[in-house]
Amino acid sequence: MRAASIQHFLFRETAVSLIVITCRQVRHSRATGNPFLMKKIRRLLPILLVLLSTSLALAQQRPPNIILVLIDDYGWADSGCYGSTYHQTPNIDRLAARGMRFTDAYAAAPVCSPTRAALMTGKHPARLHLTDWLPGRTDLPAQKLSRPTIRQELPLSEVTLAEALKAAGYATGHIGKWHLGGVGFEPEKQGFDWNIAGDHTGTPLSYFAPFQRDGRFMPGLEKAPTGEYLPDRLTTEAERFLETNREKPFFLYFPHYSVHIPMKARPDLIAKYRALPRPVQGQNNPVYAAMIESMDESIGRLVHKVEELGLGDETIIIFTADNGGLSVREGPDTPPTDNSPLRAGKGYLYEGGIRVPLIITWPKRIKAGSLNQTPVTSMDLFATLVELGGLRNRTGLDGVSLRPLLTGEGRPERKPLFWHYPHYSNQSVNAGDVNQPGAAIRDGDDKLIEFYQDGHIELYDLRKDPGEQRDLARERPQLAVRLRRKLAKWRRSVGAQMMTLNPQYTQTRKGE
Repeated sequence: MRAASIQHFLFRETAVSLIVITCRQVRHSRATGNPFLMKKIRRLLPILLVLLSTSLALAQQRPPNIILVLIDDYGWADSGCYGSTYHQTPNIDRLAARGMRFTDAYAAAPVCSPTRAALMTGKHPARLHLTDWLPGRTDLPAQKLSRPTIRQELPLSEVTLAEALKAAGYATGHIGKWHLGGVGFEPEKQGFDWNIAGDHTGTPLSYFAPFQRDGRFMPGLEKAPTGEYLPDRLTTEAERFLETNREKPFFLYFPHYSVHIPMKARPDLIAKYRALPRPVQGQNNPVYAAMIESMDESIGRLVHKVEELGLGDETIIIFTADNGGLSVREGPDTPPTDNSPLRAGKGYLYEGGIRVPLIITWPKRIKAGSLNQTPVTSMDLFATLVELGGLRNRTGLDGVSLRPLLTGEGRPERKPLFWHYPHYSNQSVNAGDVNQPGAAIRDGDDKLIEFYQDGHIELYDLRKDPGEQRDLARERPQLAVRLRRKLAKWRRSVGAQMMTLNPQYTQTRKGE
């Protein structure tokens, strides 16, 4: 129990005892007419009032509950509040109407595991040497460069967000996709009291119960009703966590497996979207839209449960994604989405691959319906939630606290944002794009991308050109050189691992 909670308990119990004693003495003094007893009662009343007011103040010091919802491969433009006219997301849209919506929020990486590591630690994936999805894939002969050897799990030596909040008295729950290590590195070893469905895998064993493959079940889902849809089951487990831990501060990390491939959705919702008129271009995938609707229903159920428990005003809810939406073919019923007006998608350092939705709600503290254009990133959430949880921020973090933005107190000191992705992504290989490995920097509205395979750079003004269609590298060479130097200096400062020549490389394309 936290020190503040112990103090509150002692003050409350003392105050209650004094109230009982006072009431008895008042009754006795009235019955006997004893003037000395009345004097004692008058002396006792100020003490009682102090104890009651102190107890009330301590009760109000209870730190906020925190719910962090992370959607897998969910595009920046996939919600109605971010411009989608095809996907139906009423509950996500209501979240935006109740809180703050960020227009320029970024994932720490263009793929999943690095962003998840950044969320859990507040540190950049390059610093952690965990820069690709786990376990990653082997190098191909057609690739000129070899990837560096990366960590295959989030080290136990790192202090996770769950561990920091647990030490402060929070109940901690993980429900959904972990993908940061297997046996010995699972959520229970990283500060979580509860773990449902989280292990080393990046895709669910099944989207429909039984949630198993080859006799192995997803953790905690061994008894799900046959045919139950995974997002529905995970939401039921999340509701159970909230009900069980309602009496003390809680941190629920809810990283959905949705809307990651394979494209699997409830048949009734697929039929609904197939019956609707579909655009010829842009977002028009009925299976993906059906997956989104189920995920949106989950958000609605979660918010309803919080309010049902009377915890609405005491609970911060964060909604975001681990990378941009998948925009190329990668299995049946793909590509799932179109990230327009942003360029490309998951696996790319263009905006479509790294810009993500971010909505934060906290009733009575965050202005409802507010819009924020400040560039923010995954690492900022650790610093933010630790501070809002009443803890002193740790040193060595790569993120900054967003509290001033959320409460209207000002703007945090924002340094340039950096990305380092020394890998050929599945998405770039599928699309035939050989220059995918690289790094990027956003400094103000200026963004530079450096491609590792051939060393070329691209420069964009994101305020004027968010779709990154006009490369300014030749028009503004001095700016390009300055940003490239900043990027190189940052890589050295975090000990970023670099690619090496691939000894198995064979030229398979004319001109390579």
